[in-house]
Amino acid sequence: MSPILFILFILLTTYKASSFSSSSSRSLLRDISTPDIPDAAVDLNSSNFDSVLKESPASFAIVEFFAHWCPACRNYKPHYEKVAVLFNGPNAVHPGIIFMARVDCAVKINTKLCDRFSVSHYPMLLWGPPSKFASGAWEPKKDGNKIQSIDDGRTADRLLDWINKRMGSSFRLEDEKYENEHLLQSNASDPVQIARAIYDVEEATANAFSIILDNKMVKSKTRAPLIRFLELLVAHHPSKRCQKGSAEMLVNFDGLWPSDLWSVSSQEAVLIHERDALKTFRICGKDVPRGYWIFCRGSKNDTRGFSCGLWVLLHSLSVRVDDGESHSAFTAVCEFIHNFFICEECRQHFYKMCSSVSSPINTTRDFALWLWSTHNKVNQRLMKAEKTLGTGDPKYPKMIWPSKKLCPSCFLSMSKKNNGTVQVDWNMDEVFNFLVRHYGKIFVSKSNEKGLGDPWSDESVAEDITTSANAVAVPVGAALAIALASCAFGALACVWRTQQKNRKPRKNLK
Repeated sequence: MSPILFILFILLTTYKASSFSSSSSRSLLRDISTPDIPDAAVDLNSSNFDSVLKESPASFAIVEFFAHWCPACRNYKPHYEKVAVLFNGPNAVHPGIIFMARVDCAVKINTKLCDRFSVSHYPMLLWGPPSKFASGAWEPKKDGNKIQSIDDGRTADRLLDWINKRMGSSFRLEDEKYENEHLLQSNASDPVQIARAIYDVEEATANAFSIILDNKMVKSKTRAPLIRFLELLVAHHPSKRCQKGSAEMLVNFDGLWPSDLWSVSSQEAVLIHERDALKTFRICGKDVPRGYWIFCRGSKNDTRGFSCGLWVLLHSLSVRVDDGESHSAFTAVCEFIHNFFICEECRQHFYKMCSSVSSPINTTRDFALWLWSTHNKVNQRLMKAEKTLGTGDPKYPKMIWPSKKLCPSCFLSMSKKNNGTVQVDWNMDEVFNFLVRHYGKIFVSKSNEKGLGDPWSDESVAEDITTSANAVAVPVGAALAIALASCAFGALACVWRTQQKNRKPRKNLK
């Protein structure tokens, strides 16, 4: 090669390397400076459309049918997203009210799905209850269809205006989280709103067990209390998804937390607790926790939420146990709060009230009324502190519950003491009937309506409601549920334990 050609070759190579380096640097800077932000609207397709909408806790859904090649659709997406961020995801301003999704009809697997909803143009918006979209269809000229077309949603402002007119609401694009408190759906006497608490019960259950696992709270002295509480959840949790997850944890309990765990070296114990099973386990299914509250949502970031959801869970358990199980259920609840509720002052107060019970709790009625009375005592104690310190929720102040508006028949008389507190003479029979209606029957109907039914059988919804309508479960049924769960998960547990026994011990890391 001549010297001139060699010099030209070197110059050309240097230029290409420099260009590549510069291009790579710019690309890297773009990646760093503009991180991908996930869309608020959920992309659905024919494989998950029905299941996602069936499981949605929202009261309403909007589905946009579009085509990715459509310029008008691309230009509409920012408008749709502006509205979706108000309602979708854990950071939503108004979560659990409207679920907003999108379906790309230009993708072949979605052709039949788009035909099902008579998509005639792009973009096309449909509105309706999520359950009506799931396994449902839409015909433009069919009368009485619960799904309807949104005919005026071409901009974010116009879409939100359509929603406000349809719902009688006053949402704004400028709304921020926990502002506009008047928008919260707080009608505690509305059965539909009460039933939505089933999702908060799932959220509270998932959060409670996340706290237990994250803080490694299962010790030698807490194994038995946790087992007893799991047995209670398997038999009587109002969500069948949580029943199934509780059964799975119970069947695998000895493998996850062996009784001889505390006799091995601390390093080996750490390795045992780092098992993948605990890292990925979701007691109420893969979609829970969702990251937001619905019925238990406070008007401020630090109010209600988890504590509200946990109370609803405990009340729902109290009306489901049989008379013969009532004292063991009482003990399981008291021990669970004492060992696993991480707020020290709260659990001490609760356990003190548990310890003050001098005679056995023999009936479902006794257990439900004891828990109700305990909850009111907690409210009375916190009511004074929150009023003095200004730490309560202005929208949901602590109160004696239920209110006279919610249950007029629960009140025999009401008077005010000299210190300003209210003295109520309760009709205990009516209070118990109220608790059964509030935490039993409504939850049952909502659970079946939203497809949260029994994962261990194929019984019809009607039959399931009939079986559960009295809200008080039969112990034989609970035992059968545990047995069936054991069949489902027993084989998995055996395989897992065999693998653990055959696994070679790891060498110590230096």
